[in-house]
Amino acid sequence: MDNTVTWFEIATDDPEGAQAFYGGLFGWTFSAGEGPIDYRMIGYPGGEQPGGGLFNTKGEFPAHAIFHVQVADVEAACAKSESLGGKVIMKVIDDGAGTDFAYLRDTSGSVFGIFHRR
Repeated sequence: MDNTVTWFEIATDDPEGAQAFYGGLFGWTFSAGEGPIDYRMIGYPGGEQPGGGLFNTKGEFPAHAIFHVQVADVEAACAKSESLGGKVIMKVIDDGAGTDFAYLRDTSGSVFGIFHRR
């Protein structure tokens, strides 16, 4: 459903360590995602489908744990964010796996993500 938090992401340069930690703590499972980056789908007990992802930053992007909001149009949401004083940190239209996404910074400096699956 658009404009709702429907995904979370944990980013780290130690994905195996993160898998061991979160898997041990919450019983989460991990599987390889599609696309050109090391992005692992996170499943959890009782979940019918993945609810989050583990992003291997390879040290090229800061570690983080953030939420993602599903939107109808990533380009339009980026433009609206900027008109409201936000900043687009990174935008990818067509990641090769059917998803457009962006990382944004709100007016207080908090980072969050938006995405649209085609």
